[in-house]
Amino acid sequence: MKLSFPALLDAGRRTFLVAGLALATTLTIAPIGAQAQNWTTERWVGTWGAGPGGPPLPANTQTFTDQTLRLIVHSSIGGNRVRIRVSNEMGSTPLRIGAAHIALRAGGADIQAGTDRPLTFSGNTSITIPPGAPALSDPVDLNVPALSDLAVSIYLPGTVGATTIHGTASQTNYVSLPGDFTGAASLPTQRTILSWPHLAEVDVDGGQAAGGAAIVTLGDSITDGTRSTPDTNNRWPDWLARRLQTVRDPILGINTRLGVINRGISGNRLLSNPAEGSLAGRSIQERFDRDVLAAAGVRYMTLMIGINDIGNSSATNPVSADDLIAGYRQVIARAHAKGIAVYGATLTPFEGAGYYSPEKDVVRQAVNNWIRSSDEFDGVIDFDRVTRDPAHPTRFLPAYDSGDHLHPNDLGYQAMGGAVPLELFRSVGGAYLKAEQKQVQ
Repeated sequence: MKLSFPALLDAGRRTFLVAGLALATTLTIAPIGAQAQNWTTERWVGTWGAGPGGPPLPANTQTFTDQTLRLIVHSSIGGNRVRIRVSNEMGSTPLRIGAAHIALRAGGADIQAGTDRPLTFSGNTSITIPPGAPALSDPVDLNVPALSDLAVSIYLPGTVGATTIHGTASQTNYVSLPGDFTGAASLPTQRTILSWPHLAEVDVDGGQAAGGAAIVTLGDSITDGTRSTPDTNNRWPDWLARRLQTVRDPILGINTRLGVINRGISGNRLLSNPAEGSLAGRSIQERFDRDVLAAAGVRYMTLMIGINDIGNSSATNPVSADDLIAGYRQVIARAHAKGIAVYGATLTPFEGAGYYSPEKDVVRQAVNNWIRSSDEFDGVIDFDRVTRDPAHPTRFLPAYDSGDHLHPNDLGYQAMGGAVPLELFRSVGGAYLKAEQKQVQ
């Protein structure tokens, strides 16, 4: 029987619908592979992070030959599953990871019994990471307490140059004798280092019901914790993380599932890149996507940047307040486009530092006045007011000065971490109330 065109079209539609239904049914009942994860129920949040810098000049590049790195990091929040992010983002050649493990640290280079977990990457125990790329490990079950030390062990076969590295860790890390000791309870240590090669982030997953979000603290050496006492976790973001774990205030509604990811890099700038071979990181505008948007669970960020732009500017081509403000506006716009609230931090005093001049301090003061009064940030953290000497406001309070008149000491970092209004983070997963945030200032 010959069918009309409408009848043919209708028959075709019925055939398509039946075939589509069969395909959907097949997809629905298809077995899930052993490596597959139900990503719809996962909620990954960064519990630790560092900003990658490099590549250093060849003469200054740390080299590892058939050795295991045991890198110590301090969690901000806890979780029951964990994964790591390894970075070759500043490298120009492939990076071979022969094996990787994670465990709770017992002390020194030792790990707690029963906590060692081998890590895989895409189901494999090893991975080659292309130049310019990161790699996420597969998740493993591990009960990670908040504010605890983790030991991430990475075996590097062959000879590897640390072209992607966080140079100012303020944390003792360990390099083994030759061999794969990623699962060793006690690492046979050849030497120690105060940097984090190739490790960029540790994430935890407490499940969707647990909620949670991350705060990225983006900045330079003052956020990085330069001149704080090594191995004590006395950077100001560390003090913020402690407060978030200890405050129990139902009125403020503080959610203790707030992770803190420290993306401060010593020497970093807002507008320009450092000289070739520096570990000061690319400019904030260049590294924003990598160090903020790619962070797991990011919902908030703090921005304290610009003192190196001001201090390193030349008399013939000085950086102006308008230049910096234009840069801040770019960061704000890019963060808001991804639903991230941005809190501006005022620049701390620096009279007495090597690159200080009265003319440069005028720029700093103008920037601070704009941060406080412009209403363009979602909130303000006034570090300048907290750390300056009331009798000499262009200088650090002597009790907070590390001695170089640019960086705080441990007590100064504690005061900074204590000055962050926790009310800024009251709305995890809820409506963002900018008017309420402004009342905090």
